[in-house]
Amino acid sequence: MSVKITWLGHSCFAVEADGLRLLIDPYLNDNPAAPIKADKAEADFILLTHGHFDHVADAPAIAKRTGATVLANYEVGEWLKREGVAADKVVQINPGGGVQQPFGRAKFTIAHHSSSTPDGAYGGVPGGFLLELAGKRLYFAGDTALFLDMKLIGLGGIDLAVLPIGDQFTMGPEDAIEAVKFLNPKKTTPCHYNTWPPIAQDAAAWAEDVHRQTAAEAIVVEPGGSFVV
Repeated sequence: MSVKITWLGHSCFAVEADGLRLLIDPYLNDNPAAPIKADKAEADFILLTHGHFDHVADAPAIAKRTGATVLANYEVGEWLKREGVAADKVVQINPGGGVQQPFGRAKFTIAHHSSSTPDGAYGGVPGGFLLELAGKRLYFAGDTALFLDMKLIGLGGIDLAVLPIGDQFTMGPEDAIEAVKFLNPKKTTPCHYNTWPPIAQDAAAWAEDVHRQTAAEAIVVEPGGSFVV
């Protein structure tokens, strides 16, 4: 079966598969690139890679409005509860651990970054998500530097790798090319770029480099754009 991916700007993605809706790192209301506001976002599940505001800012409001189940590390999970998300709607995980959910399996992978919640509290360790759903394997790297263990994440095959390319706060375009080589996905798409001037990048040029240097298909869409995996 196919999986529909919609980029909502920055690192926020909507994933639709088997009639279920996943929302990754919702940052919409204060995101100048977002095509919708948080009150228009729908989700059955929300997945949070780490605690920074540009990944979790709208998660509590969306979760409370939609009744979505939220997957996050332990500390971000505690922040969600402080923000009024019902405890039975918070699934807490840590790197290396995975959980089975109605949409499929979600494994929390390592990432090299920092993490604090919007209230200034320690946000636990950052991570990414390796999702198995609708017969596909999707890797959302989250905010991260390049790391060699991406080769391990790629074992078993990756249908789509979502990688940051913004530089300064995450890996930049060159390291993201190396990440594609390590992961060996069928398709890849960039994120965490062009939201603000410090992370401005030429995604089309990056896609051309992906095509020249790897076997992956690079997909670049504007915020609000969708594609199928």
